[in-house]
Amino acid sequence: MTNLFDIIPSGFFNCLSSGSNNRIYADCLLVIYEQYDREITYRISRSRIRDALFAYLLENHIILLEPDNEPTGERNYNETANSLIRRFCSREIGWLEEETDDATYEKNIIMTEQGILLAEFLQKLIKPEREEFSSYIFNIYNILQNAEQWRRNPYVDGLKNIYRNARLLCRSLKRLATFIKKIIERMVKEESLESLTENLLDYCDGSFVREYARLTKQQNIHIYRSFIKGKLDEFLNNPQLNQLLTSGCALEEELEEAKAKEYVADMVLSTKGFLVEDYDRIMRDIKHKINIYLQIAVGRARFLRNREMDMRGNVEQTLRYIVKEMDMIDWKETIPKEMHSLFTLDKHEFIDTGSVRYPRKPQAIQKETVIEIEEMTKEDIEKAKKAQETEAYNPYAKEKMKEYLEHLMGSSNMLSCENLPLESKRDLLCALSAIAYSDEYGYSVHLLDGYLDAHQMLLRRFCITKEDPK
Repeated sequence: MTNLFDIIPSGFFNCLSSGSNNRIYADCLLVIYEQYDREITYRISRSRIRDALFAYLLENHIILLEPDNEPTGERNYNETANSLIRRFCSREIGWLEEETDDATYEKNIIMTEQGILLAEFLQKLIKPEREEFSSYIFNIYNILQNAEQWRRNPYVDGLKNIYRNARLLCRSLKRLATFIKKIIERMVKEESLESLTENLLDYCDGSFVREYARLTKQQNIHIYRSFIKGKLDEFLNNPQLNQLLTSGCALEEELEEAKAKEYVADMVLSTKGFLVEDYDRIMRDIKHKINIYLQIAVGRARFLRNREMDMRGNVEQTLRYIVKEMDMIDWKETIPKEMHSLFTLDKHEFIDTGSVRYPRKPQAIQKETVIEIEEMTKEDIEKAKKAQETEAYNPYAKEKMKEYLEHLMGSSNMLSCENLPLESKRDLLCALSAIAYSDEYGYSVHLLDGYLDAHQMLLRRFCITKEDPK
């Protein structure tokens, strides 16, 4: 078995080890790698590499010290850039190679194969590439769908390519299943209720959700699985095709005929096993983790909402104080009878499970505050009463809708929708409100065939019947 350190130079990782100028060396390697982006080869003149390093050192005000075995002192940026090139080109490091052009005698810098792989690895660590999971499934389907593309060499152009895409998808989904917790925690990291809400919205609109949705909807494997499975079975069951695959494998992988046949069968079975069974298990695990972590995020949002003294919390605290004070006084004697219904603040008419609020530790009062209360005149009190009555008036209240429906039905026990006044939007709202409250005061609504068109709304035909009192 070949060892990694039998291939790379002995000091290949020395520049990245702790205690060295590892941050500077890593940045310089990426600066050099970027110079080759628009070139057709990894060969550039030495002066261009030196100028790029010079610009980086100057911009970041970096001057490296002399090595320990040389006189200590500062060097200028140009000398530092040349020193870095010599260090990277040394046999001990081996990131670069220097050669002289035979025609122009110009010195060129070549990135070694290991140096290129190291630079690409550093780039992926800094900014991982976003993978499009659904593309792997579509590539497998596309290869099997177009047999003419791999008919000449079914092993290299067909099976090996399919196997490669299946393995890439398998590794990508395993990484996603392993690190999905960190991805979501990073997305829903909260500093306040507002920031958590923004992070959740960004997550829902983000690229990860779009890619995952394409994998589960547009490019769902269930669309292609039956076709893929049938074609993979053909690789084993078709003697002529299986022989071509075996011969191609023996030639490409340098195996004996019997070994090549087993190798092909293993590739087909492992690919089919992943797409048919393992894929579903991984996807179920990912979906389960997404649901758990998002529920945790929602729980955090509720905790922050209850913990923070926002406007809603202030309103709730004020209402509790008012109810407490009203219980201590005989407020019904001081408020006119017709306004009693406006002050039933503790009437829990619409309570549900979402209304449950868990106790919390009250905040300690550290500083006493004094608020001057302005005494209201009789005129101010009358204005406040009228304003309160105006604000509290609801033309579609439950009691009014009961009277409205009783007036329309009269002595009859049934009222058809055709007999309801629907000439104005107010009539339409009255009819809808009466239906909404009908169950509470002894009426039943029965749906009929057909629809009514009323003020740009399409309503199902119905009739209202009065239930017999029991």
